[in-house]
Amino acid sequence: MPRLTPVDPAAATGRVREILDGPLAGKHFNIFRSMAHSPAALEAYLGMAGALEKASLSAKEREVIQLAIGSANNCAYCQAAHTAVGKMVGLSESQTVEARRGAVASDAKLDALAKFVLAVHEKKGHISDDDLARFKAAGYTEAHVAEAIAGYALAIYTNTFNHVNDTPVDFPAPPAI
Repeated sequence: MPRLTPVDPAAATGRVREILDGPLAGKHFNIFRSMAHSPAALEAYLGMAGALEKASLSAKEREVIQLAIGSANNCAYCQAAHTAVGKMVGLSESQTVEARRGAVASDAKLDALAKFVLAVHEKKGHISDDDLARFKAAGYTEAHVAEAIAGYALAIYTNTFNHVNDTPVDFPAPPAI
């Protein structure tokens, strides 16, 4: 049972209505309906997610970040949502499971990305020179470093929101890991 009463999109007004009818039309998932108590909270999510869509990291890479961190934070909602989205953008089901385990054996570059964001997470950003060197050796640039950190921050926002809210999962359950 969510701790925040989900907003009924049909009853929403003002800026929340504009967001739910605009960029979130057809995406009235429980997380957004609960965030809808605050247009600022919705806009924070949309701003960051929208900016990252223009990143040099691919959609598959962005989903690996969400899956690795969602799993590290034990966010059932994000693991389910990003398993579904990850498959929509080209990750195989096994790659979604691997990303949630923090090691993508089937793709060396995605593996380096998962390990990098998990190092950022586990070390609270205080990564070693070796952590950074391994990430860059996999073919990532300094722009990718910045984008991976931004993706990590977005994952922390949604994971934390879902934990506080106890957001009911409205996506298919991901495979067990």
